[in-house]
Amino acid sequence: MKKRSLPDPQRQLMIKTKACQRLSKEVSYYQDEVDENEEKIKEMKDQNRNPYDIKKFQEVLGESYMMIPDSKNRLEQALSDLTTYVESAEVKGLETNEWYVQAQELLKKDNCQTGDISTDIVEETDVSGLQEGEAF
Repeated sequence: MKKRSLPDPQRQLMIKTKACQRLSKEVSYYQDEVDENEEKIKEMKDQNRNPYDIKKFQEVLGESYMMIPDSKNRLEQALSDLTTYVESAEVKGLETNEWYVQAQELLKKDNCQTGDISTDIVEETDVSGLQEGEAF
């Protein structure tokens, strides 16, 4: 019987980083596919193609539209998992590792694209003058 050992932190970091990179490419691919299919439908309508062909192509476009949110959700989950792993104690000491550097770049790029709230200025509402039960 094989003895299960703990996974190597460096290998886990590589796997999580590559998964995020792959999912990022997938999201980009589906967005490009939607743009191309919209252009093709427009051309088909301009050329007065068979309405059945246009309808079928619109179904293909609809499927592409449905894949974008699913891909984005999987990417967000993978990025969240990577963030948690990078911040964990298991990865301490790997700051010079190439996968750690790539993971940091990937997370920084994602934070810039999504407009991470931690970098935004958040204005708080002063509620000190309100009575209990009073709405602001």
